[in-house]
Amino acid sequence: MGETGAELSAAIRRLKEERDALILSHYYQRPEIQDIADFIGDSLELSRRAATTAAKVLVFCGVHFMAETAAILSPEKVVLIPDPRAGCPLAEMITPEALRARKAELRGPVVVAYVNTTAAVKAESDIVCTSANAARVVRSLPPEKDILFVPDRNLGLYAAAQNPDRKIIFWDGYCPIHDQMRAEDILRAKQEHPAAEVIAHPECRPEVLALADKVASTSGMLRYALDSAAREFIVVTEEGLLHQLRRQNPEKKFHLASPRLVCPNMKRTTLDKVYRALRDLAPRVTVPEDVRERAVQAVERMLALG
Repeated sequence: MGETGAELSAAIRRLKEERDALILSHYYQRPEIQDIADFIGDSLELSRRAATTAAKVLVFCGVHFMAETAAILSPEKVVLIPDPRAGCPLAEMITPEALRARKAELRGPVVVAYVNTTAAVKAESDIVCTSANAARVVRSLPPEKDILFVPDRNLGLYAAAQNPDRKIIFWDGYCPIHDQMRAEDILRAKQEHPAAEVIAHPECRPEVLALADKVASTSGMLRYALDSAAREFIVVTEEGLLHQLRRQNPEKKFHLASPRLVCPNMKRTTLDKVYRALRDLAPRVTVPEDVRERAVQAVERMLALG
């Protein structure tokens, strides 16, 4: 369009009112996207909040599986994704066909699917979990049943460490951004910032989590930083979270554990693409009703845990 960021933001706000739309932004989005959003949060948290509103249109600034989750929970709304190429490598490491084959091989395990999966994979699963409640979801399942945890092996290992009595089989998937972190990255950051506490996302490897003062989801990291007496933190997750951490805690310091903690898919969303999505009411994300019905059951089983 050629407009400045301020002009684009104003145009987006006008279009948003015309379309009766909400803009949802994940914490890993660019700062300017977070700044125009109505809701900022984790993927499932955003979809659940949006489902309770009267908005007719949801613009999901995140990656594709997140927009699918919004469509699962709000089938009556128009769900838009500003860039349809914004995929999630972790979610793409498992397909419904491969999951069905593994279930048959294991003779019917209980399948726990991380929310970072496609709608079709959720539809093949028994229950969904988030990074915040994975251990609790595992603990809620019958102890005599084998559990297949998909697709993030690191989150699965984290949940298993808190449930040593459960037999858990792990899918060999991972988030490339979190999984690349090694213990030496954290030790180097601690040398550079010796007074800082380490807060890490459970998608990181066990060797990294072992060095953390706090392991938490993105929302959990925000709460911890707000409540902690510490004045300085090393953050081991995607760099987009720093925007909210610094906004909510202007008197505290936050250091990214590594400059490699940047998700290129999350950065695909721009103000111009948000404007075009609202203008054209496209690209849309839909979920076939038979898939949606089965996927929402897996989500509802998790929500029933409280």
